[in-house]
Amino acid sequence: MTELTINEIYAIGAPFVLAMILIEVIFSSAYNRNLYKKDDTLCTIGLLTGNILMVFAIKGVTLALHFYLFQFKLFNIQEFMPVWMIWLTTFVMIDLVFYVYHRISHRVNFLWAIHMSHHSSEEMNFAVSFRQAWFGPISKIPFFMVMPLLGFDPTIIAVAGVISTLWGVVGHTQIVGKLGPLEWVFNTPSHHRVHHGSNKQYIDKNYGNLLIVWDKMFGTFEPEKEKVKFGLVKNVNTFNPTKITFMGWHDIFKNMKNAKSFNEAFQFFFGPPKTKN
Repeated sequence: MTELTINEIYAIGAPFVLAMILIEVIFSSAYNRNLYKKDDTLCTIGLLTGNILMVFAIKGVTLALHFYLFQFKLFNIQEFMPVWMIWLTTFVMIDLVFYVYHRISHRVNFLWAIHMSHHSSEEMNFAVSFRQAWFGPISKIPFFMVMPLLGFDPTIIAVAGVISTLWGVVGHTQIVGKLGPLEWVFNTPSHHRVHHGSNKQYIDKNYGNLLIVWDKMFGTFEPEKEKVKFGLVKNVNTFNPTKITFMGWHDIFKNMKNAKSFNEAFQFFFGPPKTKN
């Protein structure tokens, strides 16, 4: 049932996503914006391919783990919430867990080595949303394990997670301006452009996926004012998805090998990134 439902969501969502990309390409061509570049897009496809293969490799294990943990749930939310509220709460909880995971991924070096792939493009378009890390599906597991333990149904988590992921596509564009009152609650394209910026005031800001309220609550919100410079502080200067995937790890292990003490080596792995976006 879960597989069928997820497949149906992708079947409905995929044409919309493709239409969004097509509209953006036409807009880019009509107004000479040059939003899409061939090498960058091919690199995105390479990163997405590795990510999809990893998802298929571990999705059964991940779902099984969630069902196993669900046996030890702390709360039986089905007893005191109607179905509509369970779905709403699941979406909100997924977004909160994602905020925590995303924020830590920017502040812990080995997680940044994984997540950096997503920020490696110097472009900003709908296709960039698919520039996903090969090892991202693995790095998320420890964070989202909390949801079945809190009593959230693994089936609903899986379906709501896919829908939330599709929403993430919407923020990756330059052709949509600010959206009025929606800016107060949701992570709009304007907010997410900030997150992909290498401008000093935009670094490590706006981590939310669906909602922007977590950033406003926890002090990581920054509005879009100055024109955004997309990419990393130190850009990768390559379109090779394999090189992008492993370059952060190469630097970590090289620094650990040359570390003068265990504490220094520990910091190279678990400490904050030295150069990042």
